[in-house]
Amino acid sequence: MPVLTRLVPSPLFVEIRPGALDALGGILADQRLSALGRIAVAISNGSGTAMRRRLEPALPGADWYNVDDGSLDSAVSLAESMRGGHYDAIVGLGGGKIIDAAKYAAARVGLPIVAVATNLAHDGICSPVSTLDNDAGRGSYGVPSPIGIVVDLDVIRQAPQRFVAAGIGDVVSNISACADWELSHAVTGEPVDGLAVAMARSAGENLLRHPGSTQDQDLLTALAEALVLSGIAMNIAGSTRPSSGACHEISHALDVLHPKRSAQHGEQVGLGAAFASFLRGERELSGLIVERLARHGLPVTAAQIGFTDAEFTEAVHYAPNTRPGRFTILEHLDLSPSAIRDAYADYVQAVNS
Repeated sequence: MPVLTRLVPSPLFVEIRPGALDALGGILADQRLSALGRIAVAISNGSGTAMRRRLEPALPGADWYNVDDGSLDSAVSLAESMRGGHYDAIVGLGGGKIIDAAKYAAARVGLPIVAVATNLAHDGICSPVSTLDNDAGRGSYGVPSPIGIVVDLDVIRQAPQRFVAAGIGDVVSNISACADWELSHAVTGEPVDGLAVAMARSAGENLLRHPGSTQDQDLLTALAEALVLSGIAMNIAGSTRPSSGACHEISHALDVLHPKRSAQHGEQVGLGAAFASFLRGERELSGLIVERLARHGLPVTAAQIGFTDAEFTEAVHYAPNTRPGRFTILEHLDLSPSAIRDAYADYVQAVNS
C-alpha cells in the first residue's frame, strides 16, 4: 500500500531565543543563505537606526534601506531601490509594517525574505500576505512567506507591551476564524484543510489558556511560535482562511470606514473574535476570549478602541464587503443594522456582567 504524503511549505529556519539578533550574520551563513553577507536590510527610519548601529559591524556586506512607512508606495520604492544590488536575500528588520513592506519588495525583485521581528504584534512574521496602506485605505497582497524567521526575545521584551498584547489578540482570533471555516463547510460545502485548522487552532488555544504575562519569557516564546504556526497554516491552506474569519472582516471594515482611527490590528481582531463567537452562540468561548484579552490589557468593547456603538454596528454590517466570497457567521446570519445593534448591546451586557 503506498504511503501518501504532501509537502508542507514552511520556513527554512526559525530562531526564537534570547540573543538571536546578534547572531544574525552567523545564522544566515550557517543556513547557506548568504555566506558572504550580501544582503539588503530594510529598516524603519526610527528605531531601525539604533538597530543598524548595533548590527552594521557584524554585517559588513549588507546594504541598508530605510522604509518610510507601511504603505504600498514605500514597498514599491524599496523594491526599485534594491534592483541591481546582486543580493542573496532581503532582511526585513522591525515591526509588522517594515516586514510587510520587505515581503512585498522581495516578491517584486524575486529574492528570499528573512523576517527579523522586533515586536510580535501580528502573524505577518510568517504569513504569505503583506498588509499595506494604499489609496483606498488598506489592502492585503499575496506574497511568498519568509524563508527564515529570527525572533530575539531580549529585543521583544523591550518592545511596547501594547504590541506584544496585540499579537496575542491576533493569535487567539484563529479560534474564531477556524470556527467560521467549519461553519462554511457545514452550510456551503467549502472544503476544510484539517491540518491547517489543527495548526491554527492549536496556536490560538495555547495563547488563550497560557497563564503567563507579557513579561514572561515562556509566554513570549509561545507567542512567537504561535505566530509562526499561524503563518504555516495559511501556507498549507493556500489562503488566509485558518486565521481570518468574521474577526478579520470586522477589523478590515474598521480600517476602511475609519482609516485614521484604526487601532492595532491584533486589538481589532481580538474584539472581532469575541463578538463573532458571541454571534455563533458560543457564549462560553466568547467569555473566555474576553477574559483573556482583558487580562492582557486588550480592548473587549468598541468604546475601548475609540468607536461608538453606532460606528461598530456600521462596521459589522459592512464587514462582509471586505472579503467577497468568504463565508462566516456574518454572511450566515445576514443581520440588519438594527439586529447587529441589539446583538452588540447584548454582548456588552454580557461583558460587563
